[in-house]
Amino acid sequence: MIWRFVVRRAAMLVVTALVAGLALHGALFLSPGDPASLLIGGGKPPSPELLAEIHRQYHLDDPFLESYWRWLSGMLQGDAGQSLTYKDSVTHLIADRIGNTLFLVAYAAVLIIVPGVLLGTLAALRGGWAGTLVTVVTTSLMAVPTFVMSVLLIWWLSVRMGWFPAYGAGEGFGGRIEHLTLPALALAASWLAYVAQVTRSAVRAELGAEHVQTARSRGVPERVVVRKHVLRNASGPIFSVSGVAVAGLIAGCAIVEQAFGVNGIGALLIQSAAKQDFAVVQALALIAVVVFVAVNTLVDVVTAALDHRVPLGGDA
Repeated sequence: MIWRFVVRRAAMLVVTALVAGLALHGALFLSPGDPASLLIGGGKPPSPELLAEIHRQYHLDDPFLESYWRWLSGMLQGDAGQSLTYKDSVTHLIADRIGNTLFLVAYAAVLIIVPGVLLGTLAALRGGWAGTLVTVVTTSLMAVPTFVMSVLLIWWLSVRMGWFPAYGAGEGFGGRIEHLTLPALALAASWLAYVAQVTRSAVRAELGAEHVQTARSRGVPERVVVRKHVLRNASGPIFSVSGVAVAGLIAGCAIVEQAFGVNGIGALLIQSAAKQDFAVVQALALIAVVVFVAVNTLVDVVTAALDHRVPLGGDA
């Protein structure tokens, strides 16, 4: 059953990528403005001959279907085209920057999952003031947008306290940890709260389940009940929401990288969109869509494996 589910989701991923690529190419094709004029810059209007040469070199005047097929066939061969702004291949631009983004996303994922699950479990098991405190803190974090959290962290922990640098990605593992702590915190804050809330609800639901009451009535130690009967059965929704949170980091990293001056693919996407660098925008947007769908597919498979009540053969 599981291989059929994986094959079906893989086919859905391919279809999603093709539709997303067509939609992205169409949106950029219809967008106003001339990338060639932005490329030239300067105070004087560019000469028609120079504009025509740029249009010819970068195929800016090709019909829609022809330009889409050229881009799609290049992507299938690992060639995402040339950047107008950076005068470099898009593949090389992404390769130079993707390491910083992956490190930032992985760091933020750890800050989301570990504290989120611990806080949610604590709130569910302890209740009382501990549950109230966790609920108030997580609800407050969920209400703060990522860009506002970035500004607050820069002002507090960088400018006022001087604990962390507020710009750049650093060098080496230690340097990256130091420079990317504030961006990771800003990126993780709202998702950490979301994971904590879902964990709290899932654990509380399992605490009231019949099999938990039965285990307690048989004299099973409480720590064993929590570990084997509560957390194991609550792991499905917890893993599911954690996977969604990690996938959501892909979209949020663009804001955080721009705010903290991190040279990653999120900041590259914003800068390229502002300059109408179509090749870069198309490649990065498509990568984001594919990664998001792939992560959610993986989450669905693992969730179904953890919770056998979730049918693999049905719609997912």
